[in-house]
Amino acid sequence: MKRIRCNSPDETLDLGRRLGVAAFPGAVMALEGDLGAGKTLLARGIGLGLGIPGQVSSPTFLLMMVHDGGRLPLVHADMYRIGSCGDLEQVGLHEFLEGTAVVVVEWADRFSEWLPSDVLWVRMDFVAGCPRSRDITLEASGDVHRVLESCGDG
Repeated sequence: MKRIRCNSPDETLDLGRRLGVAAFPGAVMALEGDLGAGKTLLARGIGLGLGIPGQVSSPTFLLMMVHDGGRLPLVHADMYRIGSCGDLEQVGLHEFLEGTAVVVVEWADRFSEWLPSDVLWVRMDFVAGCPRSRDITLEASGDVHRVLESCGDG
C-alpha cells in the first residue's frame, strides 16, 4: 500500500499520468472517493500516460467510454448511476475485464464483487482545511497490480 498527498489538481493529474505510463494490458484501476474528489481528473491523467489523443472526460451519463489511439486502449467506466448488477451487465464492462485494455472504474466500490480479484484500488480523500489537496491511497489487491503502487513514489 502506498499513501500519497497531492496538493493540487496538477499533482493529481501527474499521478494519473504515471499510472498510465506504468499500466499494462489488462490492468484494472478501481477508483473510489466522494463526489468531487478527483476521480475523473486521475482518469484523465491515466489517459495522458497511455498517449490517448484528446481529453478523457467523465462517462457519468454514458456509463462507459472506450478511448483508442494510445499505447493501449482505455476503458473508462462510471458506476455512479448504475442501480443493480443487471444494469451493470447491460453496460458490457465485463467484456473488457481481463482483456488487453486498461480499465478505469469510477465508483468501483459500489459493485466491487464484479471486479477481478486482482486490481489496483485507488482511494481519494479530501484533506480537511486544504480544499485543493487529496490523500490518495494506492493498494493492489494482488501481485499483478503491485507494480502500480510504486507510481506513488513520484
